[in-house]
Amino acid sequence: MRLFPSVSPPRRTHLALAGGLLFATGCWTVARAADPQPYSVKVTPTGNSSLDAALSGSSSLVSLQKTEAVSPFALAGRARGDYDRLKTALESFGYYDGHVAILIDGHEASDAATVDAIAAIPKGRTAKVVITAHEGQMFHIGHISMDLPPGQSLPATVRHDFDLRSGQDAVASQVLDAQGALLSGLRETGHALADVPEPVAYLKPATHTLDIVFKITPGPRVDIGHIFLDGLGHVHESFIRRRLLIHPGELWQPSRIEAARQDLASLGVFSDVAVKNDPPPGRTLDVDGRMPLLFSMQEAKRHTVSVQAGYSTDLGGSAGVTWTHHNLFGNAERLDLVALGTGLVGTAVNGLGYDVYAKLTKPDFLRRNQNLTIKLEGLKQNLYSYNQTALIAFIGLDRRFSKHWTGAVGLQGEREKIIQEGLTRHYTLVQLPVSANFDNTDLASPLDSPTHGFRVSLTATPTVSLGSGHDVYVPEFDSVAHGGTREFAILQGTATTYFDVSRLGWTKPGHTVIALRGIVGSVQGASTFDLPPDQRLYAGGSATVRGFRYQGIGPVFADGYPVGGVAMDAGSFELRQRVWNKIGMAAFLDAGQVSTSSRPFQGTVRYGAGIGGRYYTSIGPLRVDVAVPLNRPKTGKSDAFELYIGLGEAF
Repeated sequence: MRLFPSVSPPRRTHLALAGGLLFATGCWTVARAADPQPYSVKVTPTGNSSLDAALSGSSSLVSLQKTEAVSPFALAGRARGDYDRLKTALESFGYYDGHVAILIDGHEASDAATVDAIAAIPKGRTAKVVITAHEGQMFHIGHISMDLPPGQSLPATVRHDFDLRSGQDAVASQVLDAQGALLSGLRETGHALADVPEPVAYLKPATHTLDIVFKITPGPRVDIGHIFLDGLGHVHESFIRRRLLIHPGELWQPSRIEAARQDLASLGVFSDVAVKNDPPPGRTLDVDGRMPLLFSMQEAKRHTVSVQAGYSTDLGGSAGVTWTHHNLFGNAERLDLVALGTGLVGTAVNGLGYDVYAKLTKPDFLRRNQNLTIKLEGLKQNLYSYNQTALIAFIGLDRRFSKHWTGAVGLQGEREKIIQEGLTRHYTLVQLPVSANFDNTDLASPLDSPTHGFRVSLTATPTVSLGSGHDVYVPEFDSVAHGGTREFAILQGTATTYFDVSRLGWTKPGHTVIALRGIVGSVQGASTFDLPPDQRLYAGGSATVRGFRYQGIGPVFADGYPVGGVAMDAGSFELRQRVWNKIGMAAFLDAGQVSTSSRPFQGTVRYGAGIGGRYYTSIGPLRVDVAVPLNRPKTGKSDAFELYIGLGEAF
């Protein structure tokens, strides 16, 4: 912001500058041989913490005091140089008639005798520097003028959004923000060549006001011209052009151009996507009067290898490796080959297991924002509730309907062998999972910690189970485990919400967050023992009630092993507190129950509580949680505590 006072004495200013230089030359002959002089600085508080920070940040005396000690002359020079810097800091907060005092051992730094006074300080003693800013009266915004070329005017939306008003405190940052808002607003309405230079301010000491003049050159309103693509190698240009959110002939708008850039970056095939959409002054339009664009892309590595690991006391350790091809056929198709070992030394497992699968994801299948997923999986789990060996094939579509809503539908076939309570059964399952999801937490990565918003997931899975074997009577439940064909539907809903306590003004944004989770599930059309054990509902573990073993809540057989149920519900409360920049803590309380009735909220509620630590990395928080059961059952198998280690929050 260029400032013009009502009375300007340019000659006097230049003479003062020359005199200062002569004085400095004279002082150098006196002080050049003096010993270095250590010093300490105190900035007298003004009562405005932001102003105090600006004063300290603009002072060379403050920023350089921890460097090597300087001579008395150099120390005085630093102080004299600070006068203008500190005065500028005052003016940036609207104090245009304020002044600054800088005392070095009680001597004003601007006095000619100050250098000699510093030189006279006994060797080894630290000079005390005190900076005091006297604000004076606050200046306010006076008249605001918009200087436009003849015949041109501001678009209505830009004028409406302009929020600088007469009478406001004359804070420089707010004036410059208004300048930026004018330029952004003009460009957002298609004025690609708009120019709004730094405003001119006229100081009026008599009225303590500042008149502001914005010189605005809107330029023509233009459309997008030809879109050039640079840097494509293995990625097909035709795919990128179909994917683009903008097209030639549409209005030139930086926000839509940036959205298109981010969308391309999200494909996972580029390490960098840049777009030249901010034309410099003098940029000419094409022959049609349009503004061409250049998207410059750098392709990422097509193949990557990653490792993963996790641990909890109930499920034990797991470790695996993933090989990924990020651009299989040139249209950002992703192939994942995963091999994962599970069940290493866990209280809820009876031995080692594995999970190996190949998954192909094709983006923009048949239409934009619709992905095709094909997955073939081999699974072995030796859980203390049952042992399972399965081969699973899946094909499905997921689609983004809006910024926050997504949906998915699939077809899954599964052939499995399950051993439970010494009984071996083979099942063939055909399932049609359908889901709808809402998420307005606006996270860049699913591993980031949410601080606001909601997540809601609703899933229905109609299933046909072709069982084998004869019916078996289960005496402790006076029920029959059927071996024939059964049809049923698994319904489940999950909701989470996050509240940042900073909204109450108590903490800094993101430092204290309350997280809540609720889960409800029910199986319709079959009783507990009509279902294959892996299709029943369970609770316990990090996904439901921490402190209890995985699947450790609900009905149990006579030997204490879990049965599962046809209804379950669980809820969690978690307080997340960031202690330092990368260190945080959490405290939580979970509750849940499982029932053999198809209605949720039946059975015995079990409670778990615990605390955890967080180390915030660039890819998400490393989480360590310890939880204990608060009301362990008299029957069944449970541990005194559970330990969970993973990447990302529990929910």
